[in-house]
Order: sequence, then structure tokens, then C-alpha cells
Amino acid sequence: MTEWPKVYDWKSYVPQKGTAGSNPALSATQRVSPREILLRGCHKTRRDQAEIFMNKRKYVILIGDGMGDYPQAELDGKSVLQSAAIPNIRAIAAAGEVRLVTTVPKGMPAGSDVANLSIMGFDPAKYYTGRAPIEAAGAGINLHPDDVAFRCNLITVENGLIVDHSSGHISTPEARSLVELVEKRLGGEGKHFFTGTSYRHLLVWRNGPHDGLVTTPPHDVLGQPAERHLPRGARADEILRLMEESKKIFSGHAVNEARRSAGKNTASQIWLWGQGRSVSLPSYRELFGLTGGVVTAVDLVRGIGRLAGLAAKPVPGATGFIDTDYAAKVKAALEILENNDFVFVHVEAPDECSHNGNLRLKLKAIEDFDRQIVGPIWKALNERGWPYRLIIGTDHRTPVNIRNHTAEPVPMAVLNGPVVPSKENVGRFDEFINDGQSMGMAYEWLQILLKEEAGSA
Repeated sequence: MTEWPKVYDWKSYVPQKGTAGSNPALSATQRVSPREILLRGCHKTRRDQAEIFMNKRKYVILIGDGMGDYPQAELDGKSVLQSAAIPNIRAIAAAGEVRLVTTVPKGMPAGSDVANLSIMGFDPAKYYTGRAPIEAAGAGINLHPDDVAFRCNLITVENGLIVDHSSGHISTPEARSLVELVEKRLGGEGKHFFTGTSYRHLLVWRNGPHDGLVTTPPHDVLGQPAERHLPRGARADEILRLMEESKKIFSGHAVNEARRSAGKNTASQIWLWGQGRSVSLPSYRELFGLTGGVVTAVDLVRGIGRLAGLAAKPVPGATGFIDTDYAAKVKAALEILENNDFVFVHVEAPDECSHNGNLRLKLKAIEDFDRQIVGPIWKALNERGWPYRLIIGTDHRTPVNIRNHTAEPVPMAVLNGPVVPSKENVGRFDEFINDGQSMGMAYEWLQILLKEEAGSA
């Protein structure tokens, strides 16, 4: 894709004296559009180039994490996607194409790391080295070749059982005071703990345990004895010591006392998992000729974006749960599209509700995703008149009855626009299209959908 000089960014364009748009005193009806300001202020050849730039197709991917599920007796045998009021997604499905795709290659863990790599067009089998290195990239932490990154959850253990992988969705300020104390007491000698968002944090360990070490994501074993799923293998004793010491650090801490008094789950200890060494990805510009960014509350998706050369700034108010600031995410996505041709918007809430085993809250999270993300962004794309390819989907299934990820195929829809929304046309968007049979690997289909076509729509 041709890289246009900054002068073609109409927001920063300053017309020469006497050119159209240079008089701020003109009334709104007298002023010309930003497009005209841009085009009239350019030489004819560059004007033609600018017109091509402004008519390039926009590529938009909107993902509701963990939306896939199984039929639920409480929903008369329907899945949550089948039961949810999602008029925007169903209208997009009717006007476009829907496929059931596989996001997790055979033999790989059914995690959001693997699945989101896939739906961003990367073959996980080729690029995946572990979850934590991706999150480190999202947190802006540069790993040395001999560094090993670990995901560090704050979890709740009661009577020996892992009852909550998120310590009751502990707030980031509360978590920060706990993680900073862990860094003070357990850091050093090549080990450093970094605060992330809510319960999601990181340990970076120079020459840390890696080969031959087996760890388990805590959200995969909710309700089960912690002792059964402790790290094992090479140097596991070093990991176990850190986890055990954290119990003493957190016991009686003011944050936990306040949460206990408020009837909230406390942070019993740290749980280390998802280890891996540094990872690298080819850039979106290199692969698809696209520039843009990702909008998300979680370091995992932010990390994939940064590794792929995409902008990935944190969004104020984005929490990774149902209280996230949807409007701020929409605003951030549209700002990215003003000067780029790609954006990936990720909403974590449906997955978190699934891990909590809360069917009704998951239903609300999916409906909020449709109403507050899909609807406003689709409307804005049409109002701006941009040619676009809009892709809606989920990364994996997280059935509420098992509170864990599974690798079955998931639905994705694609629509080429502008297309005027018509909610009278209703299409299917669920886990059972094509008789529940996968129509191929997600990353292979996404690679086709994201190929830049020299600005054609």
C-alpha cells in the first residue's frame, strides 16, 4: 500500500493563504467539506492520489470474546447467541455472508491467545510461543532473548478450591498495591512483577523456568482443588515458592480486608501460568498493506496488535467486563479509521461472564456488544460513506455450564458496504449454521478477507 504524506491527513492539513477553507469566519453553510479542502489544496496529480486514499476500503473486525456456547435448558434448548436480541448482527448476517470457522488448530490450547491470533490472520501453529509474551508486548515490556514471561493472576482460593480466577474482578488500583508489594518482597535476582489491568498481571524472569515446565490457566479449573493443578516439571519448585509466599503477603492486607468487609472475593495468592519467550509477528502493512490499530481492554489483544505493527493505546474506561466504556471504544475505533484503513475492536465481557457461569449476564454482555459496539460502528461507517468490509465474530466458545474455553467452530459474518441497515432482514448467526460443521480455518479465511485490493471496493 502506498504511504501517503501527512498532508493528506485532512485534520492536519493547513491550506495556503487564499485557498478554500482558509477563512475561519465563513459560516458553516459557506465552508467546504474537509475532502474539498484537501483536494483543492493539492496539485492535480496529488489530488488524484488523495482521492484514491480517501476512497480506500476500511477493514473493521468486531469481536465479542467467548460468545459461543452450547444449547441451554434455561433458554429452551437454544444457545445464548440464538436467544440474544442482536438485531444489528442479524441484519449484517442477512446482508452479507456467515461462516462457521475453526479458530484453534488441532492440538493447540483453546485460549484467547491462540484464537485471537487466528482471527487476526496469523497461523497460531507458526507464531505462538505462549500467552504471557504476547501480553508483555501489550504492556510495552520488551523481552530479552533469555527472558521468560509468565501471566500472573490474582485468584481466590477457598477451602483448597479455585473459586475465582479474577479475585472478584478486583479493580486495577486495588491490584496495583498488591502487585507492587509482591515486586518489593519477591522481585529481584532477575525477576520483576508488572501491574496490568484488574486481575491480569505479569512476571518477567531472566533465564526463568520454561522448558519442561507445565502450568495451568486458573480459569480452566474453576471449582477444582488448586493442589491438583499446581505447576509441575522442570524448576516447578521455584514457581511454587513464589505462589506460596504470595499467600503470606496477601493475608491480612488492607485491600483484602476491605473487600472481605464489602462481601467481595479477596486475592488469596498469585497464580503463574502461560509462560513463554519473546514472539515476533509480521506487520499488517507487510502482510495486507494495511495500517490501523486495535481497541481493547486486555494486554493480550493489545500485544498482538503491537507485534503486528498496529496502534494499541489503552482506552480510558475499558475494563474488560460489563462495566466497560463502550462509547469510548467506539470513539477510539472511529478515530483510528479517520487516518488508517483497519481497526480491530475486542470486547472481553461475554467471556468473563461465561467464566463466572452467569448465563443471564452473558446474554446481557452479548446484547450490549450488539447495541453499543456493532450498531454504532456500522452506522458511522455508512454515514461517512466509506467503502468498508465489516467482519463480526467471536474467538472461541466459552460455555457457561463448564466455565471454560472449547475449540469447536464459531460463527463469523462479513459484509461489504456501504449498506443501509435493514433490521427487517434477519440472518442466522450462531454455532449451528452449516449443520455445525466448520468451513475451514479462521486465519486462512481472514487472510483472504484482509488482502488489500489497491483501494477497490
